[in-house]
Amino acid sequence: MSKDTIQQYYDAFNAGDMDGMIACLSDDFVHDVNEGDRRMGKEAFGAFCAHMSETYKELLTDIVVFANDDGTRGAAEFVVNGTYLKADPGLPEAHGQKYLLPAGGFFTLKDGLITRVTTYYNLQEWIRQVSQ
Repeated sequence: MSKDTIQQYYDAFNAGDMDGMIACLSDDFVHDVNEGDRRMGKEAFGAFCAHMSETYKELLTDIVVFANDDGTRGAAEFVVNGTYLKADPGLPEAHGQKYLLPAGGFFTLKDGLITRVTTYYNLQEWIRQVSQ
């Protein structure tokens, strides 16, 4: 079940389906991203997703999902294929730069829903790619 939920979450991401992503989340959801602030709840996550869709266009490929036997923990590794659309405060100016970045996510699940996702990527490598 947990692998299916995680895959559904990433399938919705790739489809640009924010509502589909949020449907995978529990009411007490927590989102952590390296080099960023913690977001608590679906509303904060939705605002984050809206900002991201204005600033970046991303497709995740080579997704591999892992889960423990009892379905309470999971992880995914993938490649982010992106385009930097609009400058994000404190980051380089955007002018349609392409980037390719390995990344991953760690999940906690309860009753088939995601209660936490922590996303990791190399921010300095992303900055290097979009600064060229």
